[in-house]
Amino acid sequence: MTRIVCVGITVLDRIWYLDELPKEGGKYVAKDYTEVGGGPAATAAVAAAKLGAKVDFIGRVGDDDTGARLLTELESLGVNTRYTRIIKGARSSQSAVMVDASGERVIANYPSPDLPAEADWLQDIDFSQWDIVLADVRWHDGAKQAFTLARLQGVQTLLDADVTPQDIAELIALSDHAAFSAPGLQRLTQMDNPIDALKKAQTLTNGHVYVTQGREGCYWLENDELCHQPGFTVEVVDTTGAGDVFHGALAVSLGQQEPSRDAVRFASAVAALKCTKPGGRAGIPDCDQTRSFLSLFV
Repeated sequence: MTRIVCVGITVLDRIWYLDELPKEGGKYVAKDYTEVGGGPAATAAVAAAKLGAKVDFIGRVGDDDTGARLLTELESLGVNTRYTRIIKGARSSQSAVMVDASGERVIANYPSPDLPAEADWLQDIDFSQWDIVLADVRWHDGAKQAFTLARLQGVQTLLDADVTPQDIAELIALSDHAAFSAPGLQRLTQMDNPIDALKKAQTLTNGHVYVTQGREGCYWLENDELCHQPGFTVEVVDTTGAGDVFHGALAVSLGQQEPSRDAVRFASAVAALKCTKPGGRAGIPDCDQTRSFLSLFV
């Protein structure tokens, strides 16, 4: 069984479903509403667990009702939270998410300022117990500490390189695999062309670099060759969490030592299937469902 640890943030997503995303100030009526755990590393952890991996989540929550709810949900979905730190007197992080009829979404994240950024306490954890370490960029110090410790143990590292205010160049340098969102890659490189930007990002690491492009699929570099996995066509209901699920599935495949092409194809299929149901986690398929879906494209 593949052993994975996901390091980063967990948040409570409050999701409103509307016919159209607001284009100006005013009052709007939602067609539906739900609340579910979210956050890049946490949702990636859920995806990896659904796909059969043994998964730990390392992060920080407050000792409020939201924090307890987030950890309870992760445990119920097969993710071990034994290493997550509960901060006394702190509020947990939350996000407001609006989703339109085509599945596109807008997210406003509130990262709780009560959760300490320092991550020295990760030094007390044995990272050699995992096959791969995945980290998001929303807890920069946690990602840096986890990747440093993982590399000392010869453990693979995978970075969810999304948008963040901080410079993530040092995290990319510590990554065996850096999988960018299109906005994250553009922010890092200040380049609009994703292919040129990917080549620039490659100069920052000896590892592999990837960029997801939504319906256009995923591009990555392998031995300086540009590779492409087209997006899978599905009936999209909600794209919330698609990138996070992609990273979780990619971690599973890479942890199993799958070639990059197979790993990206598998992760792309898992992310596509997730988009067929509302919320960031409800549509995550298991391995059998994913293989069955992929068999349609042989």
